[in-house]
Order: sequence, then C-alpha cells, then structure tokens
Amino acid sequence: MGLGLIQAGFELRFEVFDAVDDLSVFAFLEPRLIDRYCQSIDEYFLQGYVCLNGQIATPEQRVNKGDYIQIRFPEHREAEVDVGWKVLWENSELMAVYKPSLLPVSRTTRNLYNSLISLIRRETPYYKAQLLHRLDAETSGVMMVAKNSDADRKWKPQIKTLIQKKIYHAWVKGLPEWDEKLFECELSEKQGSAIRSQVYVVDPQTPELFLKPKLSKTGFKVLARQGDRSLIECELYTGRKHQIRVQLAHLGHPIIGDKVYSHDGYYYLKRIEKELFAEDYKVLLTPYHQLSAVSLTLFIDNRSITINADGCIDGE
Repeated sequence: MGLGLIQAGFELRFEVFDAVDDLSVFAFLEPRLIDRYCQSIDEYFLQGYVCLNGQIATPEQRVNKGDYIQIRFPEHREAEVDVGWKVLWENSELMAVYKPSLLPVSRTTRNLYNSLISLIRRETPYYKAQLLHRLDAETSGVMMVAKNSDADRKWKPQIKTLIQKKIYHAWVKGLPEWDEKLFECELSEKQGSAIRSQVYVVDPQTPELFLKPKLSKTGFKVLARQGDRSLIECELYTGRKHQIRVQLAHLGHPIIGDKVYSHDGYYYLKRIEKELFAEDYKVLLTPYHQLSAVSLTLFIDNRSITINADGCIDGE
C-alpha cells in the first residue's frame, strides 16, 4: 500500500519570507537545521548540495526576501507521510491548522523534518512556531500553533481557557445500544503492559498495577449507524493521553484501524518489528485509525470562535 516506505535522499526547501539585512545563506540555514546536519553544513556547501534560487550556493552569498534555498541530504531517509497541512484561521499570534492523518506533529525517529511543526517553520514566516497541544500521528484535524516563542509563552499557560470545546468524530466497530453516553473513568498506563505507551481504564480491583491514574470524561453521541460500523461524535471534557481511543475500546467499540486498542495490539507490535502488508490492512480496514479532531471552539478577544476542519469558521 506504499505506507511506511523510506525515501533515500532528502531535500529541504526554504523560502525567505521577510526582508533581511546582510544575511548569508549559511546564517539563514544554521538555525533551521537539526544539530546533526549543522555539523556537516560546510561539507554540503563543498559538495554542491546547497542551492540559492536554483543555482549552487556558497556559504557567504547574501539572501533577499523572495529567495528560496534548497539543501539536499543524500544519505538522509524519511518515512513517507502526507504533508498536506493547511492554515484554517490565524491572528497576529496564533494559527489554527489542519493536520492530515499520518503526519507526526513533531520530530520522530522516522521523520526529522517532515513533521507538522517542521513544515510550518519551513513553509511560513514563522520559523520559531510552537505547538500549543498535540494529536496522535494517525489522528487528523484541527490544531493550535503559536507563531513565535513570545506567543507560546503567553498562550500555552492559558490553553485550557483558550480552547473551550474539542469535538472529534470517530468511526467505530459495531452498533452501540446507546444514542448518547457521558463516560467518566480513571485512565493510566499499566505495569507489565506489552505496549509501553498503552493506556488502560483503571480496574479498581487491582489499583496497584496502574501508574498515576487520572480522571477522564468524554461525551459520546451516535451520529450514524451504517452496516456493522457507527460514526460517533466525541466531546472531550478532559484531555488525557489516548482518551477517546481507550474509552471507546473499553465500551466495546474500538476505533476502526486502531492498531493499539483493537486486535489486542497485535498490529502495533508487529509494526515495531517489520512493516505491515496489504493483508494486514485488509483486516484493519484502513491504513490509519478513523479519528479526527473536527472542530475547536476558542474564546479569544472576548468572543467565541469555532474552527472546523473543513475550513468553515463560526463566530467571526
């Protein structure tokens, strides 16, 4: 299915968005590369792997607004991901962006540069942008980003008052007997779990097995039932790790394609050792779990704004 393929060689492209005063190609690139490649940047210039406006560049060449710089890492490999993020809403300090499924929000061992935050820093003027919260790599939807370090310091401590409401949609296995359900439980990682990152609904009969339980609360509403699957609206009242995924699995309706919380985690564990194949995805039904953050409601400038993943903005 082409998922997880690694591309040999890798090229980064930067645009110079702002007017700069006597800035060299070297000085432009240095703060935008991870340390591993900063140490080899002189060699990349010598080998002709750095270009300015399509022509091989020297370190001391000056850059101007509108220029673009390319640098190629011939030995670098990145996992293939969907890089089609987009801006949904913005003001002078913040951006709401759409993150596609399978795009990690930040650096991973498989993707140093093709992550949401790295793409934002390369493809906008905001090369010091910061994530204000996170989504799992396989989850798509709306996310908030601070445009610079000052905005991050201002808004990250206020994130719970900034984001008033989070709505997700999940396609799940089975047909719930309920139409609406408010579900509260404690969630925690568990000693001895085969999947270290897996979260569990705490069993009060064996509390000693659970590490740092935290209260979680989600409102669920059935939007549609189709065949052997259902579309569930999920409103988060708390923001625990994997909250929606583990709660729906506990209720007997795991999210379709969830490698951790369906099939007893078999496909997650298999993927650690080797790639999944077409027959595996035939069982999972989809390359990624069917969960999307479809809207965020913000309270900002003394009013509420709802930002939807389809680009519609309510309240402006």
